[in-house]
Amino acid sequence: MSTPTVASLQITAARPYPDLLDLPWDVPLEEWPEEHLAALPRGISRHVVRFVKLGNRVLAVKETNAPIAHREYRMLRLLNRLEVPSVAPVAVITGRVGRDGEPLNAVLITRHLQYSLPYRALYSQMLRPDTAKRAVDALAVLLVKLHLTGFYWGDVSLSNALFRRDAGAFAAYLVDAETGELYDELSPGQRDYDVDLARTNIAGELMDVVASEALDADMDEVLAIADRIVSRYHALWAELTEPESFERGDRWRVEARIRRLNDLGFDVGELAITTDIDGTTVRIEPKVVDAGHHSRRLLRLTGLDAEENQARRLLNDLDSYTAANGRQGEDEEIVAHDWVADVFEPVQRAVPREMRGKVEAAELFHEVLEHRWYLSERAAHDVGLEEAVNSYVVGVLPNKPDERAVLGVDSRSLPAADPDLY
Repeated sequence: MSTPTVASLQITAARPYPDLLDLPWDVPLEEWPEEHLAALPRGISRHVVRFVKLGNRVLAVKETNAPIAHREYRMLRLLNRLEVPSVAPVAVITGRVGRDGEPLNAVLITRHLQYSLPYRALYSQMLRPDTAKRAVDALAVLLVKLHLTGFYWGDVSLSNALFRRDAGAFAAYLVDAETGELYDELSPGQRDYDVDLARTNIAGELMDVVASEALDADMDEVLAIADRIVSRYHALWAELTEPESFERGDRWRVEARIRRLNDLGFDVGELAITTDIDGTTVRIEPKVVDAGHHSRRLLRLTGLDAEENQARRLLNDLDSYTAANGRQGEDEEIVAHDWVADVFEPVQRAVPREMRGKVEAAELFHEVLEHRWYLSERAAHDVGLEEAVNSYVVGVLPNKPDERAVLGVDSRSLPAADPDLY
């Protein structure tokens, strides 16, 4: 890179990234040489986007104009501070000048979300309707989380999210905040517009997949999957926010409501509980709800960072370990420490080093448990964890694509991941 080009660059970042200067900013992004690129499946975008190798990190670089880049950078920083599932911003670079002296677009740089895939890479030859439904369900949960924080997306679609496996389901992350606005609270009209737009965009995206013969579905099935975002969103929103009334003798329903919220992955920070004039009817209303109930509990007990469904599955196995060893009366943090050492870590160590980038640790543990269940059902007895791990490592894991990062080839040549392997 020539000295005048470096001197003209303006880098906005929360912390210094001096190695960013090693990248060819005087070349249009679509012309960058392969030596700088990381081969990862790319989604559809209105902008030129490339995944870039930088030391031991993989970054997503998007060309756009400077005001939009700065605005999206600030919005993503806000969302990350609010702990909303979204990609992490790294920097904005402006002042780019081409080798011919002409100005080039600014770029927004975000950190690549490991083990994530765009929705079009969630299938290999065929996308099962059930897989499409799981992706829509994940998008509905993400939209509720965003709306609870006061974020109006304005461009809800499968294409503007990334998906990570989450113990048989998917977890969705916002990847494009270009059109978003953050308010103290959203009106019903703002929320309904986002939901209606999601339904329209999802229908169009799935029709494109049908046209490419990667989804075997007719028009009615596509519209039914798109409509699912509406029903799933409103059901979750109602459970999280609507007040509930019951007779004074049914106090157990307060605990039942909290348990339902916890099962959905949300913590209750505050409940407003009121009674009517004669004291016969009780009304409860969740006032503060935070996502990540199981994830936070798992992190507190074990130090393991996992998606919500993964955390639920790991906690269930921890409970089974506790019961099987007769340790129900002991300090749960001590038992959890022993479970990590005796159960979780041996499973991870059983994976050959060259295959450890294929599946995230928590998802791998979940898949081993699933594999154990299948083997036990076939054998009509419990095969044990060690046998299940060995069978999984030999018979299942080698057939999985590497989801962490595949470096050195054009991402369009990569085989897509098959989410229907467990």
